[in-house]
Amino acid sequence: MSPNPHSQLPLKDVKVIDFGQYMAGPAVAMILADLGATVIHVDPPTGPMWESPANATLQRNKLIVTIDLKTEEGLEQALALIEEADIVIESFRPGVMQRLGIDFSALREERPELITLSMPGFASNDELRRDWRAFESVIAAHSGVFTDMGLNRVLMGINPSFSPLPLGSAYGTMLAATAVTLALQARERTGLGDEIEVPIACALMEGLCYNSIKIEGLPERYKTQREKEIERRRIEGAPMNLDYDELQELLDPFYRSYKCKDGRMFYVVCPSHKEHAKRCLKVLGLYDELVEEGLVEEPDTYAPTSQWQSDVSLGVYPLPKRWADHIAARMKEVFLTRTSKEWEKIFGRGKFPGAPQRWLQEWIHDDHAETAGLMIEVDDPEFGLMTQPGPMVWLHDSGHEMLTPTPRRWVSFDQALAVLHRIETKLPRVRARNAKDGWLEGVKVLDLCNVIAGPHSVAFLARFGADIIKVDPAKPFYDCWNTVIFGLSHMRSKRSLLTDIQVPRGREILDELIRQSDVVVWNATDRQVERMGLTEAEMQRINPEAIFCQLDCFSGVKPGPRTNYLGYDDLVQATTGIMLRFGGSMDTPEEHAHVGTIDVMCGFGASLGVATALYQKLRTRRVSRVKTSLSALSGLAQMPFCYDYERRSLFDEPSGRELNGYDDLSRFYFTADGVVLISAYERDLHKFAQVPGIEGVVDVPPEERAAYLAPRFINAVATDWVERLQKAGIAAAVCENIEALRSYNSRRWDNTPGIDRGSYSFTVYDEHPSGHVITQLDPYAIRPKRGRIYPLAPSEKYGSSSRQVLEELGHSPEEIDRLIAEGVVSESWSEEYLPT
Repeated sequence: MSPNPHSQLPLKDVKVIDFGQYMAGPAVAMILADLGATVIHVDPPTGPMWESPANATLQRNKLIVTIDLKTEEGLEQALALIEEADIVIESFRPGVMQRLGIDFSALREERPELITLSMPGFASNDELRRDWRAFESVIAAHSGVFTDMGLNRVLMGINPSFSPLPLGSAYGTMLAATAVTLALQARERTGLGDEIEVPIACALMEGLCYNSIKIEGLPERYKTQREKEIERRRIEGAPMNLDYDELQELLDPFYRSYKCKDGRMFYVVCPSHKEHAKRCLKVLGLYDELVEEGLVEEPDTYAPTSQWQSDVSLGVYPLPKRWADHIAARMKEVFLTRTSKEWEKIFGRGKFPGAPQRWLQEWIHDDHAETAGLMIEVDDPEFGLMTQPGPMVWLHDSGHEMLTPTPRRWVSFDQALAVLHRIETKLPRVRARNAKDGWLEGVKVLDLCNVIAGPHSVAFLARFGADIIKVDPAKPFYDCWNTVIFGLSHMRSKRSLLTDIQVPRGREILDELIRQSDVVVWNATDRQVERMGLTEAEMQRINPEAIFCQLDCFSGVKPGPRTNYLGYDDLVQATTGIMLRFGGSMDTPEEHAHVGTIDVMCGFGASLGVATALYQKLRTRRVSRVKTSLSALSGLAQMPFCYDYERRSLFDEPSGRELNGYDDLSRFYFTADGVVLISAYERDLHKFAQVPGIEGVVDVPPEERAAYLAPRFINAVATDWVERLQKAGIAAAVCENIEALRSYNSRRWDNTPGIDRGSYSFTVYDEHPSGHVITQLDPYAIRPKRGRIYPLAPSEKYGSSSRQVLEELGHSPEEIDRLIAEGVVSESWSEEYLPT
């Protein structure tokens, strides 16, 4: 599996040793291998620690060698492989590799060009949890995922609520893959590598950053019907006992599922764009009727609602209940007149977002998924012809090579070493003058994105020193719930310019910005990119050195039937089966609770693409366009079950709202003061004999274990149980909630990024530009030893830097005044930062 000398893949000369087990470590190495790296995966003599067909995906494009690290010969073999490597990956608890004789710090003293990656469950500087056995569900439980699963489950009284999606590993994978690739591109300048840690718990929290923000004094206009209902019930002491149908009536009409003629549910996501809801109602034949009944569009929805002529404005989320109920009732009637497939085409061609609910099995064999390369075939030696998720991120000029990965292959140590010997490592001379604090210091990024995935990808780059200018329209397309609330997270450390790039003078400003940028990022379909004149040829004319990164909803390496359809995170959840898995049936789909579940993952994917393109440019001088999509990242979010082959068993993995775990040894149990999650395999059963209070479970028949354990767990508090279980080597955690984690782990703004603060770290901004006290997660999941992580400045008000940016482009104050007077440029969308 030595690299093809004619390959255009960007990492083709990079050598990786992968000691990772379970999902996160191997997934990082898989992505690097997909991008062309030569990867040697090391398994212990007993085989992989996670027995799953998903390993066929995780180990594709890799050579697998069996080494016993606990023997002197095995250690010598491992060190010989590392001696030839550019990157070494491990995913064990802190200190495990060092105890085995593989000390990353010592190795880097001998070879400072080496890049090492550690992915522990909890941070190495987390004295309380660093030595915990930290399986995926344990990290999720302790990080508030199951307790804060979402508004729906809270109102249903299902709390905690289990989900089998490996979000921690998925977010960790993308963050870590980006980190090592950024370190690679930095090494091309300095000759120096880095020692990087990405704790899974920290990565999970970063993935949930839009859910963990706290805004004191949040204006009433931003609270949804569900949030208001939760508040009401808590104040009145009423139970949380809504059933599914009752809950649906608290949803916005442009943000919910409707039953179609064929009995399938169709998810509509048109709540916040000034045109999407209108286009939707016009196509449904309801717009004129509703306007006659008093539905209006406010000319300025960024004005305080006290100044509105009505209590409603189409295209603003959330709608008042009386209008929401009325519009939803009419939409229900119309959706029953056509099949879900018909509606999908109508919405896609009409340029407003909606998609049918599908099961994962349907998505795996979907025509678009196959045609676009979102699902690919690999002839695995164990499972035969196998359908697997396609590339997560790709470069335009080499993506086609990624559609035909090589199946995993077992080789001897000598064969693996010979492959590495055939690849020459060429490094620049170590030069102090090239050393920079941040991996991206001096890199200028132009952000043209909106909503979450795109702007989040660019915000992520700010922590490495990138200089970012964010461009938005002079007059907003989205409501302030979508821009200002989300922007509190993804506008940090950016300068904001408001200009209308669709008029000639605004387009000239855009071209000026592109000419000075190293990277341009836009979340847009191919059709939109072409319409705006940002094709490859046009970008070559404006700035041939600029890397253009494009992300959208449905794209793959190749065009497919739905490539140009608009969409959001929610629609990918519907399309790929996540909502049906979470809800449990075709009639009860539910959004997987967290804001930006796939959005943030895709944002990290775009960042990885940018890092890869920057590395390739430094290495070869070739400038490539980057692409990824929400759909491409959905496979990572469902990796444990996203595959098919001829002898695959039923697609009956855990799903539904009554789910409390996988089995009696891996599930929730109520204790005297809360809920504990245990996570154990059958092979761990003997360890329970060492746990006081439940030692007798080892002699109980499997079908009776829950009946035995449940009444015993109730006899002690959750923290006591976790201490007993972890002491016996059994993975367990208290089901925490995000509010408590934020409260315990917050500090006042001190201009540090939080990487020294263990597994959880928040900053309280008492003097936030919004005028509100805001608490936000720190940029702390990526922890390099040499590279610097910068703290993020609070998000400035949209338009605050318009004048400054234009002055830097050479525009005079008088000219800027004219542009503002003509409406080409704006310095603000509203009087208030957060409109009331």
